Amino acid sequence: MDNQNKTDVSHEAGWEREVIEKLAFAAVTEQRRARRWSVFFKSLMFVYLLAIFGVAVYPKFSQNIGGDSKYHTAVIDVVGMIAEGQNANADSIIESLRDAVKDEKTKGIILHANSPGGSPVQSSYVFDEIRKIKKERPDFPIYAVVSDICASGCYYIASAADKIFVNPSSLVGSIGVLMDGFGFVDVMQKLGVERRLLTAGAHKAMLDPFSPSKEEETQYIQSLLNQVHQQFIGAVKAGRGDRLKESPELFSGLVWTGEEGIKLGIVDAVGTQDSVAKELIGAETRVDFSQQEHLLDKIAGKLGASFGQAFSSMVQGASLH
Repeated sequence: MDNQNKTDVSHEAGWEREVIEKLAFAAVTEQRRARRWSVFFKSLMFVYLLAIFGVAVYPKFSQNIGGDSKYHTAVIDVVGMIAEGQNANADSIIESLRDAVKDEKTKGIILHANSPGGSPVQSSYVFDEIRKIKKERPDFPIYAVVSDICASGCYYIASAADKIFVNPSSLVGSIGVLMDGFGFVDVMQKLGVERRLLTAGAHKAMLDPFSPSKEEETQYIQSLLNQVHQQFIGAVKAGRGDRLKESPELFSGLVWTGEEGIKLGIVDAVGTQDSVAKELIGAETRVDFSQQEHLLDKIAGKLGASFGQAFSSMVQGASLH
């Protein structure tokens, strides 16, 4: 009986020892895994900070095409929708312009224009900044070079440049203003939906898509659009001057090819960044002064989200094994 008890105690002690060993082994394994992940993320953070440092130290990306490297032509992007919060916004473009002008090696500026337009306010800010630079430094060349399209707000900005160069197939113009929306009144009536709208202010729900339009409000909005349109026209006339040809369609909102735009005087000639930098500015080396912060923020955000999701998945996967 005593032997049996001793055997049971021995088995029990052996089982406890085995459990303790497994727990200890699991703890050691988890610590090693944690250290590996710690080293991985520290290394990743180091690489990321190194990349940020590199961009901070070398913020300008040049395209060396030969020629005298003592001076360069600054290139600034006006690409994509022009709006606050977008890559093409007034703050980033204006900061790019100022950086380029401050650089003693900048011999001239090329605005790389490829945008369908956007905010008239943002466009006006950039237009005014270019005009200010030209007033302070009248001999400092600023040219716009259009690739695919330079319409509406983009053309607003480009019209402040000394000259606008295009490809014969580029689309330019659209000197107009629009405001669009939808009306769902008839659809709601067919579906038997009742609109219940409370406002404080007679015109607070102006242009509400679920309410019938009111003539006086439509006329009011049209008057606002007309005012902005006249401001746009005034800017284009101030920038282009007597180069504009008389045409009833000039400020109608139409777009033209680069070839037709030359005939109308809204652009000047066929040209590329290469030809303008080399032949007009006299500095073949082009340096991109476009602000890069927004791009880095997006990359950082995507990296953070991706790694966070991956790490979360690994932790969840580890806990299920």
